[in-house]
Amino acid sequence: MSQATEPAAKAVAPTVATKVALEADWELDYYSRPILEPDGKKRWELLICSTPLPGDPAPPFRWALNCPASSVNSQWLREALEQALAAAAEQGFARPRKLRCWRASMRTMVQRAAETLGVELVPSRRCYALVEWLQERQATVYPAEEGFMAGPLAPPPQPIQPLAVPLPEAARGDSWSWAALPLAALREATEWEVSFAGLLPLPDGVDGQPLDPELMVSGLRLFSASRSLAIAGWIAGLEPVRLEVSGPQLVLEAGLEDRWLLGNLEPEEAAAAAEAFQAARCNAGGLQFLAVQSSEQQQGFDGFWILRDLPDG
Repeated sequence: MSQATEPAAKAVAPTVATKVALEADWELDYYSRPILEPDGKKRWELLICSTPLPGDPAPPFRWALNCPASSVNSQWLREALEQALAAAAEQGFARPRKLRCWRASMRTMVQRAAETLGVELVPSRRCYALVEWLQERQATVYPAEEGFMAGPLAPPPQPIQPLAVPLPEAARGDSWSWAALPLAALREATEWEVSFAGLLPLPDGVDGQPLDPELMVSGLRLFSASRSLAIAGWIAGLEPVRLEVSGPQLVLEAGLEDRWLLGNLEPEEAAAAAEAFQAARCNAGGLQFLAVQSSEQQQGFDGFWILRDLPDG
């Protein structure tokens, strides 16, 4: 196995002051790239990055390794993961508790490799750092490689979206409402009182333009007077990814391909919500949020997740 030479694949060693506390989950992508090798086969590549923690100045761990098309299997992946674990340890990173993989087609292979190393696999599209890194490589790294397949490529077939399933009775709140928070407030979310939190570093800008701290980010608040903490815990296990409006339905996308029906909307409300989410994707880097509280008067949150409506890769 040969390690990719792209500079961004090498993590910057953390300072001595931060070495001890660098604990983070990992995000993984193991798939083919738009590059033809001399043997006429597509290049396969393993990308691993640590999930950045909000407010942590330490650079994330990044690992890139090329894989011959003839060696794509769980055995190769297990050996590559062993290399990645060793490299992360050398750079001061703790062993990850969870490994998130967002390609459904690779789930079984990744799971086999991860299980032998005692790392929990979490099938999830909540891999925002990985998707951004992959987009970066698609724009700046792969086009510079010999064998890059330039020009229009046949797009992959669009997966058939499963129908949105109503939330189980035990996970339904009493009511919900639209909400919006300024970006500056979201940057302080690490200081809030939250029982179940899914936070992430917020982008500084979009398309080279800085984000206004007063930019309003759209979101949703779920309320339950008696079960808000239980509902928050249940949602935490879903790996929530993004909110979307599909026709008259308000849907929470989660996991790899789960779609949960949160409510039905009137036509005008659905149109306005769809427009707001589209604006968020364009103007706020796709940021959204989902909150769970016992009531509108509750000071803290039983659950709070920052979501991002990003392309899946």
